[in-house]
Amino acid sequence: MTEPQEYTIDRLGHLGDGIAVTEQGDVYIPYTLPGERVLITPPKGEGTGKLSILKPSDDRVTPPCKHFKKCGGCNSQHMSPSFYKTWKESLVQTVLDAENLKTELKPLISAGSKNRRRASFAATRTKRGAQLGFYGKATHNIIPLEECHILAPEIVRAFTAIANLVGPGLSRKGRASVAVTATETGLDIAVEGGKADPDLAMRQVLAEWADKTDIARLTWDGDMISERRLPVLTHAGIPTPLPPGGFLQASAASEKIMVDLVLEAVGSARNVADLFAGSGTFTFALSKFAKTLAVEHDEPALAALERAFNREGPSHNLKTVTLEKRNLFRRPLLPHELKNFDAVVFDPPRAGAKAQAAELAKSTVPIVVGVSCNPATFVRDASLLVAGGYELVSVTPIDQFIWSPHIEVVGVFKRP
Repeated sequence: MTEPQEYTIDRLGHLGDGIAVTEQGDVYIPYTLPGERVLITPPKGEGTGKLSILKPSDDRVTPPCKHFKKCGGCNSQHMSPSFYKTWKESLVQTVLDAENLKTELKPLISAGSKNRRRASFAATRTKRGAQLGFYGKATHNIIPLEECHILAPEIVRAFTAIANLVGPGLSRKGRASVAVTATETGLDIAVEGGKADPDLAMRQVLAEWADKTDIARLTWDGDMISERRLPVLTHAGIPTPLPPGGFLQASAASEKIMVDLVLEAVGSARNVADLFAGSGTFTFALSKFAKTLAVEHDEPALAALERAFNREGPSHNLKTVTLEKRNLFRRPLLPHELKNFDAVVFDPPRAGAKAQAAELAKSTVPIVVGVSCNPATFVRDASLLVAGGYELVSVTPIDQFIWSPHIEVVGVFKRP
């Protein structure tokens, strides 16, 4: 197809693209809304082509970011707030319905914008210097950013400094991934895929740039180049060191929302297991009133949790925290190990916690709280719990990843 084509958008797909139903099959068109009539001029190479809106929806608004549609980081800034909220909630309701899970779906809670504290950028070296940004929609082109409405301001302000910092270690033949985390002690930067094994002279240049730009820590392919200050995040008032590449919730605002929901759900429980505990997102909040078992397979995360607890626990009057290094995918806690807990919290990676959910379903734990960044694997795990006799009391969607099709959920299960 090389000529412009006109379409009418019938509905949205689960990734937020408009879908036009034609005799030849469904056509997916990004940045469109149901009811709109649009004209698409196909791209000559990569990309999505030129989009002309012939008949706009009443739910179309002006995107706040100048890079929208060029940058591939956001897909839904063109939606009105009310339409956007309904769409996001429908993403969760659809997967619940697919598994025939009946529950109260609570209203979407927004974590807000301009507060994402971690992002992964693409970077390369050109004749003009380092280029840093997000990939364009459906292309391998790096879009340099002048503004961003999802990232924390301290990351946005540092765009140029970060590009200058990593530039000496980049190649013109390849692309590197630059993960940037805004911590309370400064930016933590981890580069993967630049020039392999930098020599002593290159390491010196990178370290000098890190010092000049006041970067807290710089790692290169997992190798420490510079650490001027230990990157620290605070969980429930407890300063906690962040391991290189360590997991954290996307924003402090979303973390607080999830912690509050978890604490409300476990109520007066006094003996709690925190599974897939990371470096303590929920552990420290729980341990303020309950004895807590924190189970995590990632050794650096567990070490960070232990270090923070040993240093801060006594002064914050935390209850006992027991740590266990354990791969819950291969060796989940079994019913006899769970029998003394009043509540269990689990917050697995996107793959979910199928093995652990199956064992929880056989247990007598009164309250289980599931936190997930993937509604599809959440409902799979929830189905196992429900089949084991639990009631799925409620599911709360949290818009942690604003203007994207991704969404966080917190589900509460109780034994009748």
